[in-house]
Amino acid sequence: MKTQFKEQLTCLEMFAGAGGLAQGMHQAGIQHLAFVERNKPACETLRLNFPAVEVFEGDIREFHTQNVAPIDILSGGPPCQPFSLGGKAQGNKDKRDMFPYAIRVLREKQPKAFIFENVKGLLRESFSTYFEYILLQLTYPELALKSGEMWQEHLERLERVHTSGQTAGMTTYKPVFRLVNAADYGVPQKRERVIIVGIRSDLHMAWNFPEPTHTKEKLLWDQWVTGDYWEEHEVPQSKRPVLSEREAKSVQKMSGRLFPPLGERWLTVRDALKGLPSPYTQDENGSQSFIGHLFRDGARIYPGHTGSEIDLPSKAIKAGDHGVPGGENMIRFPDGTVRYFTVRETARIQTFPDEYLISGVWTEAMRQLGNAVPVKLAHIISKSLVSKLSNVTENQKHSNRPVRLLCLRK
Repeated sequence: MKTQFKEQLTCLEMFAGAGGLAQGMHQAGIQHLAFVERNKPACETLRLNFPAVEVFEGDIREFHTQNVAPIDILSGGPPCQPFSLGGKAQGNKDKRDMFPYAIRVLREKQPKAFIFENVKGLLRESFSTYFEYILLQLTYPELALKSGEMWQEHLERLERVHTSGQTAGMTTYKPVFRLVNAADYGVPQKRERVIIVGIRSDLHMAWNFPEPTHTKEKLLWDQWVTGDYWEEHEVPQSKRPVLSEREAKSVQKMSGRLFPPLGERWLTVRDALKGLPSPYTQDENGSQSFIGHLFRDGARIYPGHTGSEIDLPSKAIKAGDHGVPGGENMIRFPDGTVRYFTVRETARIQTFPDEYLISGVWTEAMRQLGNAVPVKLAHIISKSLVSKLSNVTENQKHSNRPVRLLCLRK
């Protein structure tokens, strides 16, 4: 359900992809004014689900920010391939590194806050200096790279300003970041991503990341101590998986506890697919009951591609930028058989609502979903931030400074 505020915050989203971050922010009560996305099928997906929002279909380098009214939020995730653990990991040397252009929009629009989403690989040791460079650019976006200046020289200049504190008259931000696992926030998927949130310094606003709400320990408790999970899903003993030796030891330790672990349990693939018919099932007219819920043959296990166990959160949904698109995006049953996730099942795992439409053939739809931010994670983080920013909007409605928020997603 979408949260309502007295004054609705507005947003420009770059690198919008299939709209996972956008949908989560929409559910938090944020109104998008425009999307920037270069992938044609993704643009079609955005137009299908956000028909009233302008979509700029093209390269961010050709996008003119003056074409968009003042905003409260800029959202998106610069392409992750330069930092992906599965890619070539060229970082700033990769022409697909879009952080400089995201920071350019931050400099020109000067929103209240920003949210960037990117892959875990951004935090690898080999990228540590460049990550520091990204954070300092986000802190001081007005100190742009000069013509002919190397990024290392720019970094040194930013470090001097940062340590000297000589920022009078400058628009600055206070960025924080955290590596989060979507499963810890109620997403049925083990998906680790780096989230960077920054607040404009003149707002003097205190904010922190929402604390995790779901745990693996509670899932193990509900499955193997109380058995509530199996009863809920009506899974007979013969259809249940066999515990690994390591998890069996964890369960044995839990069995002597008087009270269950705190919080909610991790959600599983079985939880996500509850209520969906078999992808083989069609209604009496031969049409699908759920859009995009078509069986696709050819799934098989091979090294590095073993699928996601049905009674655990899925592995991270992959975009298929390397290797066979969707090659790891399979469901694995207790008897060892596997099949590909359907588009609708994948959307469920990414916590998109069933009415959300994904444009394109299976491979393209899976690529869009693999690049998306889980809707529920986006909602939780943006709702927490919006609750603070909406109060600032009310308190500063007579301020001469435009009120804006920024989020950058893939």
